[in-house]
Amino acid sequence: MHQDPFVSLLIITGLAALVPILARQFHRIQLPIVVGEILAGIIVGRSGLNLIEPSETLTFLAEFGFVYLLFLSGLEVDFDALFHTGSGSDEGPLWKSPLFMAVVVFLLTVLFGFLSALGLSQLGLVETPLLIGLLLSTTSLGIVVPVLKERNLLGRAYGQALLLAALVADFATLLLLTVVIAVMSQGLTPDLLLIFVLLVLFALFARLGQQVMQIKAWNRMVEELSAATAQIRVRGAFALMVAWVVVAQALGVEVILGAFLAGVIVSLLAGREEESTLREKLDAIGYGFFIPIFFISVGVGFNLPALLSSPQTILLVILLVVVAYIVKLVPALVFRLRFSWREAIAGGFLLSSHLSLTIAAAAIALDIGAIDEVVNSAIILVAIVTCTLSPFLFTRLYPAEAKVKREGVIIVGGDEMAQLLAQRLARVGETVTVVGRDPARMEKIKSQGFRVVIGLPSEPEVLKAAGAERAEALVSVTTNTEIREAVCTLAREIFHIPTVVARVGSMRSAERLRRMGVRVVQPALATVIALEGALRFPTAFDVLVRQDDDVEVGEAVVRNPHMVNRPLRRLRLPGNALILSIRRDNTVIVPHGDAVLRRGDRVALIGSPESVMEAIRILEA
Repeated sequence: MHQDPFVSLLIITGLAALVPILARQFHRIQLPIVVGEILAGIIVGRSGLNLIEPSETLTFLAEFGFVYLLFLSGLEVDFDALFHTGSGSDEGPLWKSPLFMAVVVFLLTVLFGFLSALGLSQLGLVETPLLIGLLLSTTSLGIVVPVLKERNLLGRAYGQALLLAALVADFATLLLLTVVIAVMSQGLTPDLLLIFVLLVLFALFARLGQQVMQIKAWNRMVEELSAATAQIRVRGAFALMVAWVVVAQALGVEVILGAFLAGVIVSLLAGREEESTLREKLDAIGYGFFIPIFFISVGVGFNLPALLSSPQTILLVILLVVVAYIVKLVPALVFRLRFSWREAIAGGFLLSSHLSLTIAAAAIALDIGAIDEVVNSAIILVAIVTCTLSPFLFTRLYPAEAKVKREGVIIVGGDEMAQLLAQRLARVGETVTVVGRDPARMEKIKSQGFRVVIGLPSEPEVLKAAGAERAEALVSVTTNTEIREAVCTLAREIFHIPTVVARVGSMRSAERLRRMGVRVVQPALATVIALEGALRFPTAFDVLVRQDDDVEVGEAVVRNPHMVNRPLRRLRLPGNALILSIRRDNTVIVPHGDAVLRRGDRVALIGSPESVMEAIRILEA
């Protein structure tokens, strides 16, 4: 009996809504939602209850979800991270830079992946060692990034190294897979050069787009049409994605590359604030509808009986899982050049996560006949196992740091600015410790009632004596460039102080510190901004600088689950406390009634001192 496609779609969308709820119940094993979607598809598909009948409608929706997934993967590519990395001085050895280690790890991974696949080929388990080797070389950026964010590692050199390794693997593997699949489907023909034509078109379009984005009239029009029913940014993103898919098909190139490059273009052209808002909308559309259809369809087509049909196929799965870890763990030992053995091995396990790109590439390989259903099912099973097991193994090897109650501010420097800052911080109840080398200046500051530590601030023991292990913030006002950078490096990478601020004179030094996650204040620029604020925004300026009014400005990090995922118009803050701004992933969001708070958002508040303190307590509960 022919099944109405809407009945199948109803089952799939119902499962898509149910899976996140069930996955939440298994939060201890950190089951990725996409894994739950594949498992749900297996239950209702050909290997289970066989409730889903294939149709052209479902096939198209699944293919569109597949294309959309690669488009969103392109959005994840951060060229700032790729080409502006490092957390220390630029004079550091090349082989210790995160980008260098990421590239070396990827090259070694491809080599080990190919050699391992060649061994499997010799055993008669696979027939396309080069393709299998590349599939084993992929890394799931969608698994790596959330894990690093959750552990607050993205701002550290270790987190940057792992992020870059995942980015390089994602981008380079996709290019190599496109070439290899083209060779397998078309042979070594001049048509392969069309892949490079697509890359040239990508470069030209990106350059043209950047020039268009400089036109003020264009930006004004886009801004006016970005809300309500127009949603021009979302419409434009979809049109761009489909256009690049069509161009890729016209050139005889796999659509995955076209969709991926479209996502990269959107990432390049959108400003930080616009990109954050646009990505949230695109994620909602993709992960809310199209992408679950793709992953559930993968599960529906999963051939479990074929996978269990013989001891040889079971052996293939076991060997693929083992090899998937070996080809990542051995190259990851390169991280030992800068990090500990434990960190290197933990990074190798996290980079062993296989998911979206692996499954997508396997689907294409199955479609062109490069692999059979057994190998495809084995690869899907490997992806399920690794993306579930790898974050757990990473967490076990890189355990959570002991929760330390951080309090107090360390000021590095002993000049008049350091003294004035100490006085102002003490006035609002902060515990202040001042570190400096000049005994006379330190004695003067000590006579004012402040705790002081005399010594070279760039020495770890000196900062430790100042309480760096428990400090909530560190401010460097020293004018010595070497000491300033050494202090900021120790504060971020050794003592993991959450907030580090530095007074900086040169642009070059400022850029190095920003990459480290340090908030930089340039005196000349800060003075100009203050003067402009006093001139253009006198009321706001008075609120920030006057101390005699009963008005307080504060900041909170959203941790209260009851405050998350709720629009601001539904929040009830105490007294007269109001939200001034929301900072999310280095993007400032202007608050409005429909704005939604996310866990980890930094919220600026204004109101009476009592109301602001109570609001901070509630938001951070």
